[in-house]
Amino acid sequence: MNLDLRAPLFFKKIEEFPANISQNEEYLVCYELNPVQSRNIEPDREQLLGALVFIGKKDEKEVTTTIAATNREIPLLVAATLPAKQYFFMQSRDDHALSRDEWIDLAIENQKDGLWERNKLGNLLYVRFLHEDDSFVTQVFREVL
Repeated sequence: MNLDLRAPLFFKKIEEFPANISQNEEYLVCYELNPVQSRNIEPDREQLLGALVFIGKKDEKEVTTTIAATNREIPLLVAATLPAKQYFFMQSRDDHALSRDEWIDLAIENQKDGLWERNKLGNLLYVRFLHEDDSFVTQVFREVL
Protein backbone atom coordinates (compact mmCIF):
# COMPACT_ATOMS: atom_id res chain seq x y z
CA MET A 1 0.00 0.00 0.00
CA ASN A 2 1.04 3.61 -0.39
CA LEU A 3 1.95 5.38 2.83
CA ASP A 4 2.47 9.12 3.22
CA LEU A 5 4.76 9.38 6.24
CA ARG A 6 4.15 12.92 7.43
CA ALA A 7 6.83 13.09 10.15
CA PRO A 8 10.23 11.43 10.23
CA LEU A 9 11.02 8.63 12.68
CA PHE A 10 14.27 9.07 14.59
CA PHE A 11 16.56 6.34 15.90
CA LYS A 12 19.96 6.25 17.58
CA LYS A 13 22.59 4.57 15.44
CA ILE A 14 23.92 1.28 16.85
CA GLU A 15 26.60 -1.11 15.61
CA GLU A 16 24.84 -4.50 15.65
CA PHE A 17 21.32 -5.78 15.24
CA PRO A 18 20.31 -7.80 18.33
CA ALA A 19 19.81 -11.56 18.21
CA ASN A 20 16.37 -11.14 19.84
CA ILE A 21 13.98 -8.21 20.02
CA SER A 22 11.93 -7.64 23.16
CA GLN A 23 8.44 -6.15 23.34
CA ASN A 24 9.75 -2.77 24.51
CA GLU A 25 12.26 -2.25 21.73
CA GLU A 26 12.02 -0.74 18.26
CA TYR A 27 14.63 -0.94 15.51
CA LEU A 28 15.15 0.36 12.00
CA VAL A 29 17.62 -1.01 9.47
CA CYS A 30 18.39 0.55 6.11
CA TYR A 31 20.06 -1.13 3.14
CA GLU A 32 21.07 0.08 -0.27
CA LEU A 33 19.59 -2.18 -2.93
CA ASN A 34 21.30 -3.62 -5.97
CA PRO A 35 20.16 -1.20 -8.73
CA VAL A 36 19.43 -4.01 -11.20
CA GLN A 37 17.63 -6.29 -8.73
CA SER A 38 15.64 -3.41 -7.19
CA ARG A 39 13.91 -2.82 -10.58
CA ASN A 40 13.20 -6.49 -11.29
CA ILE A 41 9.76 -7.95 -10.61
CA GLU A 42 11.47 -11.32 -9.97
CA PRO A 43 14.65 -10.24 -8.13
CA ASP A 44 17.43 -12.61 -7.14
CA ARG A 45 17.04 -12.62 -3.36
CA GLU A 46 20.75 -13.38 -2.87
CA GLN A 47 21.73 -10.25 -4.79
CA LEU A 48 18.94 -7.86 -3.73
CA LEU A 49 20.57 -6.31 -0.67
CA GLY A 50 23.56 -4.06 -1.10
CA ALA A 51 25.49 -2.24 1.61
CA LEU A 52 24.06 -1.75 5.08
CA VAL A 53 23.47 1.99 5.52
CA PHE A 54 22.63 1.93 9.24
CA ILE A 55 21.02 0.11 12.15
CA GLY A 56 19.00 2.26 14.53
CA LYS A 57 17.37 1.70 17.90
CA LYS A 58 14.53 3.84 19.20
CA ASP A 59 15.56 5.61 22.38
CA GLU A 60 13.35 8.63 22.99
CA LYS A 61 15.59 10.01 25.74
CA GLU A 62 18.64 10.04 23.50
CA VAL A 63 17.18 11.09 20.16
CA THR A 64 14.79 13.91 21.05
CA THR A 65 14.69 16.82 23.40
CA THR A 66 11.85 19.23 24.09
CA ILE A 67 12.35 22.95 23.62
CA ALA A 68 10.51 24.51 26.56
CA ALA A 69 9.56 27.73 24.77
CA THR A 70 7.80 25.94 21.92
CA ASN A 71 7.01 22.57 23.54
CA ARG A 72 8.31 21.00 20.30
CA GLU A 73 10.46 17.91 20.13
CA ILE A 74 13.56 18.15 17.96
CA PRO A 75 16.14 15.52 17.00
CA LEU A 76 19.28 15.43 19.11
CA LEU A 77 22.31 13.45 17.93
CA VAL A 78 20.22 11.48 15.46
CA ALA A 79 22.14 9.21 13.14
CA ALA A 80 19.35 6.99 11.78
CA THR A 81 16.12 8.37 10.31
CA LEU A 82 13.14 7.15 8.34
CA PRO A 83 12.47 10.41 6.45
CA ALA A 84 9.00 11.87 5.95
CA LYS A 85 8.19 10.81 2.36
CA GLN A 86 5.83 8.77 0.21
CA TYR A 87 6.52 5.04 0.58
CA PHE A 88 5.32 1.77 -0.82
CA PHE A 89 4.74 -0.11 2.40
CA MET A 90 3.99 -3.61 3.65
CA GLN A 91 3.91 -5.14 7.11
CA SER A 92 3.66 -8.49 8.84
CA ARG A 93 2.30 -9.27 12.31
CA ASP A 94 3.44 -12.39 14.12
CA ASP A 95 4.31 -13.81 17.52
CA HIS A 96 8.00 -13.09 16.75
CA ALA A 97 10.04 -10.52 14.86
CA LEU A 98 10.72 -11.78 11.36
CA SER A 99 14.09 -13.35 10.68
CA ARG A 100 16.37 -11.91 8.00
CA ASP A 101 15.17 -14.45 5.43
CA GLU A 102 11.53 -13.72 6.30
CA TRP A 103 11.83 -9.93 6.02
CA ILE A 104 13.77 -10.24 2.76
CA ASP A 105 10.83 -12.30 1.43
CA LEU A 106 8.47 -9.55 2.66
CA ALA A 107 10.61 -6.91 0.92
CA ILE A 108 10.52 -8.91 -2.32
CA GLU A 109 6.71 -9.18 -2.14
CA ASN A 110 6.53 -5.44 -1.48
CA GLN A 111 8.76 -4.78 -4.50
CA LYS A 112 6.68 -7.07 -6.74
CA ASP A 113 3.45 -5.34 -5.69
CA GLY A 114 4.98 -1.89 -6.09
CA LEU A 115 6.33 -2.60 -9.56
CA TRP A 116 3.12 -4.35 -10.59
CA GLU A 117 1.26 -1.14 -9.69
CA ARG A 118 3.75 0.75 -11.89
CA ASN A 119 5.45 2.64 -9.05
CA LYS A 120 9.01 3.82 -9.47
CA LEU A 121 10.69 2.72 -6.24
CA GLY A 122 13.81 4.15 -4.61
CA ASN A 123 17.02 2.18 -4.07
CA LEU A 124 16.89 2.16 -0.27
CA LEU A 125 15.05 -0.45 1.77
CA TYR A 126 13.98 0.44 5.31
CA VAL A 127 12.89 -2.35 7.65
CA ARG A 128 11.29 -1.43 10.98
CA PHE A 129 10.76 -3.82 13.88
CA LEU A 130 8.39 -3.01 16.74
CA HIS A 131 5.81 -4.52 19.06
CA GLU A 132 2.22 -3.25 19.19
CA ASP A 133 -1.21 -4.67 20.02
CA ASP A 134 0.33 -7.90 21.41
CA SER A 135 2.14 -8.69 18.14
CA PHE A 136 5.60 -8.25 16.74
CA VAL A 137 5.38 -6.09 13.64
CA THR A 138 7.88 -6.00 10.79
CA GLN A 139 7.42 -3.21 8.27
CA VAL A 140 9.21 -2.63 4.96
CA PHE A 141 9.38 0.75 3.23
CA ARG A 142 10.48 1.72 -0.28
CA GLU A 143 10.32 5.35 -1.33
CA VAL A 144 7.95 6.08 -4.19
CA LEU A 145 9.79 8.41 -6.58
